Amino acid sequence: MHHRLASGFLLLPLALALAACKPAPAPSATDAAPADVAPAAAPEATVAGTDASAVVHHAPADPANFDRKAFAGSFAGTLPCADCPGIDTLVEIHADGTFKLRETYQERGAPINSAGTWTIDADGKHLLLDPDRKDADDRHFEIVSKDEIRLLDTEGKPIESALNYSLRRG
Repeated sequence: MHHRLASGFLLLPLALALAACKPAPAPSATDAAPADVAPAAAPEATVAGTDASAVVHHAPADPANFDRKAFAGSFAGTLPCADCPGIDTLVEIHADGTFKLRETYQERGAPINSAGTWTIDADGKHLLLDPDRKDADDRHFEIVSKDEIRLLDTEGKPIESALNYSLRRG
């Protein structure tokens, strides 16, 4: 009985705090702002039934000289692997900002598939693949030409190696 009584006292402040949270009343016609005062900008989106506004994420704009439709396509090749002969890699870039990636480690079996969204940096020279799975790492590529992309390290810097890290349009 003592445990129930103590938990009841602990829940009482929470119930009072929740009861005190009620939305602000809607402004009446007499509360309207003077005609010479501009209304505040409306939030991007509001959460129904509350006065909270939601944050809407917008992808950064492409550089002025970048053509998504022309860039879209498939890039393929075999990337170096630390403990196998190579990783057969296919990246499908879609004009809608999505991608599909298939990696097959040679001599290991089934391919690993992932998907997500892609963006181009402001100078139009770097491609970022952002997988839908948050346990997967982002991939950075340098756009060498309209027909070639080159894998960069996890920080988006060139990989210092004589090995071939390029994928070519297929």
